[in-house]
Amino acid sequence: MIETQYIDLFTEYRTTIDEHSSGIMNNLRDKAFEAFKKEGFPTKELEDYQNSDIAEKFVPDYGLNIRQLIPNIDPYVAFKCNIPELSTNLYFMLNDSLYNKSLPAMEYPADVFVGSLKEFAGQYPDVCAKYYGQTANVEGNSLVAFNTMFAQDGFVVYVPDNVIVEQPIQLINILISNADFLVNRRLLLIAGKNSQFKVLVCDHAVDNSQFLVTQVTEIFADENAHVDFYELEENSDKVTRLASTFIRQDKGSNVMANNVTLNCGFTRNNYRLTFAGEYAEGHVCGVVVADRKQHVDNFVFVDHAKPNCHSNQLFKYVLQDESLGVFCGRILVEKDAQKTIAYQSNNNLCSSAKAHMYSKPQLEIYADDVKCSHGLTTGQLDEDALFYLRARGIPEVQARLMLMQAFTSGVLDLIRLDVLKERLYELVEKRFKGESARCGNCLICK
Repeated sequence: MIETQYIDLFTEYRTTIDEHSSGIMNNLRDKAFEAFKKEGFPTKELEDYQNSDIAEKFVPDYGLNIRQLIPNIDPYVAFKCNIPELSTNLYFMLNDSLYNKSLPAMEYPADVFVGSLKEFAGQYPDVCAKYYGQTANVEGNSLVAFNTMFAQDGFVVYVPDNVIVEQPIQLINILISNADFLVNRRLLLIAGKNSQFKVLVCDHAVDNSQFLVTQVTEIFADENAHVDFYELEENSDKVTRLASTFIRQDKGSNVMANNVTLNCGFTRNNYRLTFAGEYAEGHVCGVVVADRKQHVDNFVFVDHAKPNCHSNQLFKYVLQDESLGVFCGRILVEKDAQKTIAYQSNNNLCSSAKAHMYSKPQLEIYADDVKCSHGLTTGQLDEDALFYLRARGIPEVQARLMLMQAFTSGVLDLIRLDVLKERLYELVEKRFKGESARCGNCLICK
């Protein structure tokens, strides 16, 4: 049984895991362990994973950083990221450890915390205990249970009531190892009443080793809070990324979760958005550009538990070569969630006869005064549009590039950082041209 090696590993090293973490994180490990033993890894026998075999990804013998050793490198020197004109407060996670040996000076309003989850648990124990692990339920979710068992640190953004952080916060996740490696990351984003902040997370793989990454992100938006959460995956084709993002919104809050996957090996993104207060607005969006034998699976569940809320799902895939895409979107409108507005759209472009797309939109509505819809399209480039461009003297290669770029624009246009939006348009264009989908501004990208 695949799970046995991890059950034995956790049992043998439990004391060491606890010693290099925090009490608040340790308090949830036993519950997670029992849930993991009961559920096991997801397999294709489960409806929500029928096109993505997760269990097989855990078969290889990976190394783990149980003693939380940090690679002997200063990422602020080696891995500078410089998106033109995008001034961010920059942080790095090296595998699953936040680098904090020589942080540059960063200024925040009073009581704002940005940094290590272990340090946050020590400085704000009551706040940490109130939020950590409270929406990422380990019951019935073995990937979350597994991450909760093994994660020892993470990245936290805590912005208290009535505070606005103007400067975007950027986290760069660096995968670096000379041997196959298992990484367990944790992110916790907390926005108090009337607060605002934006977070950009970029994933890079440096070495040519096999990496398996589990990541759990919890986002809490209190009354009238605004949170933007952008993810950019530019990993190698030897990276398996299994990410679960949980968003809980209170009255009048507004959250944008936007994911751009430009390079990967095997990616599964799970999103669960819950409206816990009225008049909230939430967006979960994504762009996927895949080729070779890359595999990208996005699963979204939106729970309209309160009335007068608005949700929007928009995912677009461009699949080339023998790549495979999966999208499953579910909208649940509960009985008392009247005046709900919920839209879901999945548009897919297969530029190769060997590319495959599996899509499953779903609506489950128990209220009668709602506006809900879902749409799905899968096909190839519009030949009429291609002919129109070529008839005006545009070479076929460039015409195809223009059409694919236009296809992805709907998701990128939703990004609420103009400089980031422009840069992502450039990266998508490079990707379509077959160039490296790297940012080009740091040492690992050159």
